[in-house]
Amino acid sequence: MKTIYDIQQFLKNFGTFIYLGDRIADLDMMEDEVRELYKAQCMETKDFQSAILLLKQEKQKLKEQQ
Repeated sequence: MKTIYDIQQFLKNFGTFIYLGDRIADLDMMEDEVRELYKAQCMETKDFQSAILLLKQEKQKLKEQQ
């Protein structure tokens, strides 16, 4: 996974659509969902690591802008 969009598309495969109206809250929810899918062994370690890294980087970027 290389972008937040890739993570969203991956989550859609499992019927998860996230839109809370607050981008940081959306990213937090995506991170929770990715962690749950990893615990359920629905994703590979490499994909999990890259998804978590992307989400954390995006959250940090948004917090710096505020």
